[in-house]
Amino acid sequence: MKYDKEFLEYIDEIINNKEFLKRKKYAHHENESVYDHSIKVAYESYKFAKRHHLNVRNTCIGAILHDFYFKPWQENHTKKKFRELHGFVHAREALYNARKHFPHLMNPMVEDIILRHMFPLNIRPPKYAESWVVTMMDKKCSLNVLAHPSQYPKYLGLKRRRKNRCVI
Repeated sequence: MKYDKEFLEYIDEIINNKEFLKRKKYAHHENESVYDHSIKVAYESYKFAKRHHLNVRNTCIGAILHDFYFKPWQENHTKKKFRELHGFVHAREALYNARKHFPHLMNPMVEDIILRHMFPLNIRPPKYAESWVVTMMDKKCSLNVLAHPSQYPKYLGLKRRRKNRCVI
C-alpha cells in the first residue's frame, strides 16, 4: 500500500525503532502482525483526522503506538483472572512502552489515545475526539477476526476444551 508522505513523516521514527520492529513477529488478529495492524489503524485514523480537521500528528502517533505492548499475548498460556486478560491490560502496557521509548512524543492527547483505545473494556471513555477516532478505527481494522469463528474463544479469553479421546 502507498501511504501519504505526511503520514510517513509522523510515524517514521516509530516504525523504524528497534523495539517497535519486534512487533513484526507478534501475531495479532489472525494473519496479521501487530506491526501491520498498527500501521493500518494509524493510516485509517490519519485519513479520518485529516478529513475532519483534527490533530493529525497526535492521532498518528497515538494510533501507531496503541498496541505497543510487552510481548506476544497469543503465546502466553498462563492462567489469568478475567480482568488481567490481554484486552484489559495491554493499553497500559502500550502506554508504558511508549513513555519509555518515545517520551518526547508523549502528551496528554497521545497518552489518552493509547490508554483508552480499548473502550469499553477499559471503562473510562476516551477524552478527545482523536482518541475516539483511533478507538473506532482499531475496531474497524480488527473485524477480520469475525471471519474465524473457531478463534472466538481465544479472543474472549475462554480456554478451548479438548475432547478426551480414548486410545484402545
